[in-house]
Amino acid sequence: MTEAPDKIRALTWSAQRNIWSDAFGRLATRCLQIILVIIVATGLVFAMTQLSLVVIPVVLALIVASAIYPLLELMRRHGVPSILATWIALVAIIVILGLVVWLIVNAVQNQVDDLAKQATAGIRQLQDFAKDGPFHITDDQIQKGLDSAVDFVKSASFASGAFAGVSAAGSFVTGLALFVVVLFFFMKDGPKIWAFMERPFTGEQFERAQRIGEKTVSTFGGYIRGTATVALVDSVGIGIGLFALGVPLALPLSVIVFLSAFVPLVGATVAGILAALVALVANGLVPAIIVVIIVIVVNQLEGNFLQPVVMARSLSLHPLVVLIALTAGTIVGGIIGAVLAVPIAAVAWGIVTIWNGPDRPAEFARQKRLEPKM
Repeated sequence: MTEAPDKIRALTWSAQRNIWSDAFGRLATRCLQIILVIIVATGLVFAMTQLSLVVIPVVLALIVASAIYPLLELMRRHGVPSILATWIALVAIIVILGLVVWLIVNAVQNQVDDLAKQATAGIRQLQDFAKDGPFHITDDQIQKGLDSAVDFVKSASFASGAFAGVSAAGSFVTGLALFVVVLFFFMKDGPKIWAFMERPFTGEQFERAQRIGEKTVSTFGGYIRGTATVALVDSVGIGIGLFALGVPLALPLSVIVFLSAFVPLVGATVAGILAALVALVANGLVPAIIVVIIVIVVNQLEGNFLQPVVMARSLSLHPLVVLIALTAGTIVGGIIGAVLAVPIAAVAWGIVTIWNGPDRPAEFARQKRLEPKM
């Protein structure tokens, strides 16, 4: 009597096993796994966006500490105490940033009057071109546009935007303070912090954790140092052109070019367009066209000759991956997300390449066939 229920249960189990073991069952299982991964990833991204005031300074501090790590190790190997080396590096960073800000403010203050006069003349030229050129814009249309701008400034939307700007400034100061504190401890006790995080692992997992830590520091550091080199070349090249053409605010614009170059693919180009707009308003059409040509030439030289050499080891990503990461980072975190997305993607890929050993990537990332020659 007991054999029948046993046979029924066996048949039921066999049927269920067949349902999940056939081709469609394996597809359904994989889809469920993908859905769970997407849910977890979405939750992590949402949590990071809600805690951006903490996450962003910590990640930035980790990147800067990774970039400055070789200098710290050099000082320690020459007998400088760890705490003294940390303070020297931190003070040097603060002094350099303060000097850059002072140079920008001083340049703006010295040239603001001349820029205002040149901008006024340039705007008049643009108005004349708008009226007499192919667009045939009338004075009434121009005045309506100006009136709309004035009305917006007086509106509640502008006031709320100004209040939001004050709130953002407060968040920036808080994040900056947190960044400095975290950066100090990362530079001082970075290896100890990672060693503490490795305690739960043993054996092969411990070795993997060590490889991940070393790869993260080397990738972040190499990326920042390489990007800074490329950004410096862009800034100097475009800056020399701006000074030679007599474009106002050439120094601040050069600094903007340097900073924007940390956004791959588009940053330096956008900053160059801004410089061209300033040249158009202040100097006229021909200098603006020359600035555009300078930006194109500098970007082509940097992109085809310098960047492949400098960034080859630290950023082994296809331009399409860079573009996708840049877009996703911008959507999630705005400008800061755009800056952080590519180095984080580079670190993620670097971890994949050393997952099973120094030269043994994860199984799914191993090359299965020869790539076609281009």
